[in-house]
Parts: sequence; structure tokens; C-alpha cells
Amino acid sequence: MLNQIYIRNFAIIDELELELNTGMSVMTGETGAGKSILVDALGLVLGDRAESEVVRDGAERAEICAYFDITQLDAARNWLKAHDLDGDGEECVLRRVISAEGRSRGYINGSPAQLQLMKALGEMLVDIHGQHQHQSLLRPDIQRLLLDDYAGNKALVEQIHDLHRQWQRAGQELEALRRHAREKDARLELLRYHVQELEALDLGADELDQLDEEQRRLANGGKLLEQCGAALEALYESDEGNALQLINHHLAELESLRRIDPQLAGVCDMLNEAAIQIQEGCSELRHYVDRLEPDPARLAWVEQRLGAIHDLARKHHVDPEALPGLLAEFSEELRQLENVDIELETLEKEIGRLAREYADSAAKLSQKRRKAAAKLAKAVSAVIQELGMPAGKFSVALIPREEATPQRHGLENICFEVAANPGHPAKPLAKVASGGELSRIALAIQVLLSNSQRIPTLIFDEVDTGIGGAVAETVGHQLRSLSKNHQVLCVTHLPQVAALGHHHFQVSKRIEKNTTRTLIEELNDQARQDEIARMLGGVEITRQTRAHAEEMINRAATA
Repeated sequence: MLNQIYIRNFAIIDELELELNTGMSVMTGETGAGKSILVDALGLVLGDRAESEVVRDGAERAEICAYFDITQLDAARNWLKAHDLDGDGEECVLRRVISAEGRSRGYINGSPAQLQLMKALGEMLVDIHGQHQHQSLLRPDIQRLLLDDYAGNKALVEQIHDLHRQWQRAGQELEALRRHAREKDARLELLRYHVQELEALDLGADELDQLDEEQRRLANGGKLLEQCGAALEALYESDEGNALQLINHHLAELESLRRIDPQLAGVCDMLNEAAIQIQEGCSELRHYVDRLEPDPARLAWVEQRLGAIHDLARKHHVDPEALPGLLAEFSEELRQLENVDIELETLEKEIGRLAREYADSAAKLSQKRRKAAAKLAKAVSAVIQELGMPAGKFSVALIPREEATPQRHGLENICFEVAANPGHPAKPLAKVASGGELSRIALAIQVLLSNSQRIPTLIFDEVDTGIGGAVAETVGHQLRSLSKNHQVLCVTHLPQVAALGHHHFQVSKRIEKNTTRTLIEELNDQARQDEIARMLGGVEITRQTRAHAEEMINRAATA
């Protein structure tokens, strides 16, 4: 729901901060006071296009912020998360800034957002009915959703969506398989050659590293023999003196000194350990040198093997390490192509099965839609006739789709139609309904669908235009009934509607120092009674009009 709205330098509002509550809030004021300014500002923060004229004279920019509680709105929270715009998860803040030069910037939870994103999110949060762009009732997709909500088709619609998604995916797989089939012969020959070549190479998982290591060893055999031999000579084998002899000689002298000073015991132990390590190390080195014999034939074979591996890798534009994976990939494609006829037949059968299941489910959905359409048309017609359209007749047309293939939303398009006058055929809402008529039709549908309606905040701007008396009171009761499941904000000029609100805001226009500005304030009980009395009696408020206003408010409290 909409918790708060902040407006600065917009039209004739210099600065305004308004907190809103649950239930039904009404907004009244003198003609020309600017009752619809709040709705206009909210429309901008919800993605409407802006003109520089909305900026207050003398100001550099206008700013509008709207704060929404989204704790119960899973769809909005999921949308925000999907677009990386989620905040704390409980509140969503929409902000719009319009400069005097006409530039406009939008923000969602503090992050810059394009107008299309603000509009998409706004349609999940608020629905505005009246002379404004946020008339979702005119959109075919919303009309379809409303009818399916009314019919209780949620599970069936989801089933059809799933079947269509499976059918579409299977069709894409079939098309890809058919392309393979058309290229089958040439591709088969090439794949068989590639697989045969890679299988003949038979590159092992760790073979490349092993070959590289062996090639380095064989190619540097002379150097290894020379330097390892020199090390053996110096450490162990030289008759003219080697490291082991030197250590043993001095170790013997230190051992004799150890009896004089026991502190040399540690040094003697370490030198003794060093002598043992040299002996063992030289023994291992001797075994290594004995095995290290030049092998030109083996070196030639290793280098030839490495060359074959690198040549094949360059041919396929991959690293040598990727050749085993490439063999597996080619082998799988070869298997598929060799079995393409069987897979084509299997996939065609699967597509046929999905199409039959879709057709059965879509036929059930169409039947439920037809029944619900007749019921909804009758119910809405009855309500709008009570709302000042005595000859109004509402209908729901199910228009078969031209496409013969399965479609995501079933077999038909949904179109809401109305005949406002006797003898005239029903036509789509967008073509025949005036703003006031559309608002009342929307009100009727919202009341009938209040338990399933997805949008939490509903705004009705001048829905009571052109009506009065008992019809006005009926409109008020319908709005109050709607507020049981929604937050409702209604801009009205009728006391019958205003008296039925849970909260009452007054819009006034003041002129100070040659400057005009609009104020909006919530009324207490006494001020509310005075305002409804003014709406009833005009400029002069008499005892009778005040008593009438008090009676209307008291009667509304029991509604």
C-alpha cells in the first residue's frame, strides 16, 4: 500500500508531505483548488511522461517521492530482486525529478531507473482510474487476467502456460534436429573422420604432461649426466678429497673434543647426520646416473608424438589439453546424427502429445471463460446501472485467435465491451467509454473482483462526475466496500461519497505575496463535518446543513 507521498515544487504545490492509511481516503476541496494535483504527481512517479510545465514557477526542479509497503506483495518483491533494485524488502521508494528544462530522472530504491521500469513496477502497486494514463482496465492482458481471476482459472492457466512452454521448447529442439538432418550426410562424413583421427591419436588424460617431462629429460641428457657426475665426484667419489671425507675427518676431531666439553655433543650429532645424508643422497644419485643413458630414438618418438598432438590441436583451434573433450563432443554429435531419424520420430510424437494435452486444457479454459464472461457481464451491468448508467450494458467478448498453433494464453483474446446507450452495439471500452463511464465500470469490476484483485492501491479521480443523489451514495458505498480489501483514495466533489470515507483530506488554494499554492491537510471530526456541510450548502453553512452533514457521517460509520 501507499504509505507516504512527498511533493516539492510541483505545479502550485511548493512542498507537501502526506501520510496515507488503509481503508478509504477521500479528498475534497473547492473547484479549482487542485484536487487532482496529487493524482497527477503520483502518476508521474509511476512512470507517466512529464513536461517542464509541471515545475513550479521560479523553481529549478520538481521532486516527487512515493513510499510503498510491499511486505505482502510477492510479485513486486520478486520483480525488484530480478532487476537488482530490491531494498530492505519491506518498503519500496519511487522518486521522480523533473527539471525546469524538461529533463527527467527516475529512481527505484535510490538506484537510477528508466521510465519503462518505473511504469512496469507502478502497475503492480497502484491503479488509477479517471482521466489519466494509468487505466489498466483498457489493456487486453489486464482484461484477460481479470476474467481468469473472476473464473478461478489460476491452476488451469498455469497448466496451459507450462504446456505451451514445453511444446515451444520441443519445437525448437525439433527444428534444430531437422537442420542437423538436412546437413546429415556431409556432417556425418566429417564427424567420422574427426572421431577416427582423434581416436587414433588416443591422447591419455595425463599423457601430455608426462610427454613434456620426458622430452625435457631426454633432450638434456648430456647436461644431466655431466653435472650429476660432477656432484658425485665432489661429494663422494673423488680420491683427492670429497665432502664426505672432509666431514668425517673433522667429525673425528670433534668427537675427541666432545669428551672435554659435552656442549659439542649437538654439533657432533648433526655432522654425523649430515654424513649419513650425504651417503644416502649420493647412493640415490648414483642409481639415477646409472639409469640416465642417452636414447636418441626415444627422444625422436616423444617429439614426434608431441608434434602430432599440437598439430591436431591447431587444426581444431583448441588447446592440446582440450582434445579428449573434443573427441567426446564429436562422438556425441555423431551418435545423435546416426540416430537422428529415431530421435525425429520420438520428438514429433512428443510434440503431438503436448499439442493434444494443450488443446484439451485450452478447451476447458475456454469453456470456463465463456461461463464466467456471461456471469461477469451480467453482474457488472447491474452495478453500472446503479452507478448512473441506467442503460449501460457490459459484455465480455472472447475473440478466437488467428494462430492455429498453441499460444501461451489460450485459444482466444479477451475484450471488455460496453454499450452505453440503448440501440447501440457493444464496442471495446477504449473506443466508447468516457472517463467518467470508464471509472464507474472499473469501480464495478473492482468491487466484484475485490478478493482476487492483484493491485493493492486503487485511486478513483472524479468517478462521480455527472451523478448525484442516490446514485452518488451508491458509488460511495461501493468504494467503501472495495476498501475492505484495498487501500482506496477517491477525489470527489460529492458529499454523499465524502461522508463514507474512513479518512478525509481537504485541498485548498491560498494566495500569499502574489504566489498561489495548494495545501492538503487531513481533517479532524469537526473540520470534516464543516467541509461536508460546505459541500452540501455552499458558502453559507447553516445549522441545518451542519446537522445534515453530521447525520451523513454518523450513518456512514455504521455502513
